[in-house]
Amino acid sequence: MQIEYRRRFSSALGRDMEYKVYGHRGKPVLVFPTSEGRFYQWEDFGMIDALDDFIEQGKVQLWTVDGIDSETFFSTSWDRQAAMRRQESYFAYLDQELVPSILGESRDANGGTPQELLVTGASMGAFHAANFFFRFPWNIDTVVGLSGVYSTRYFFGEDRPVEIYLNSPTDYLPNNSDPAYLDKFRASRLIFCCGQGAWEDEMIEETRVLERVLAEKGIPAWVDFWGTDVNHDWDWWRTQIVYFFGKVFS
Repeated sequence: MQIEYRRRFSSALGRDMEYKVYGHRGKPVLVFPTSEGRFYQWEDFGMIDALDDFIEQGKVQLWTVDGIDSETFFSTSWDRQAAMRRQESYFAYLDQELVPSILGESRDANGGTPQELLVTGASMGAFHAANFFFRFPWNIDTVVGLSGVYSTRYFFGEDRPVEIYLNSPTDYLPNNSDPAYLDKFRASRLIFCCGQGAWEDEMIEETRVLERVLAEKGIPAWVDFWGTDVNHDWDWWRTQIVYFFGKVFS
């Protein structure tokens, strides 16, 4: 498997950001880590090995991005609005710096054919993948979220100044009536999965709320609840990512 480590300066964040690239061609996949996780997390927890066949066959090429959760959602600062402004800088890094680089590199790797992204993650990574898609959907056509929360209640309770509201999908989605956004959402492939075993209670509730919001907006999505033996943990996420990639790339 072709693997590359990269370190690039981000103007949006004012510091270097690290990431890894797995594979040589295929659908570009942007991977978000779990809470306060790093860009090498999916490799460490066997997710890359689980997807080896997809990567080696040139079906997917993965970019595993670094997170900044300790500066945003898990910041110890009293100033939550400042933390969320930092999250907007992270979005600027992704949308204006990293994603254009991914799309250009992926186009070249795929014989000049323009590509759109699949975004994915587990737990906090699912939240980031969904939030990024619903805020910046233009270069994304597929989302695979595993065991995520989809509002800011988990982090900030009912506190909803605008900076927090804009990062709480199940709060801002019902108020989005822009046809350009809604058409893009409806044309994309959305998959959200959650187990019903240990440590999944809050994720079950949040996934059901997201399912209802999407249905009310007329946005098709595959929302899949696995069994009571399916826990909030890496062994199940490895199984789930292979299963859903198998469906997407069948």
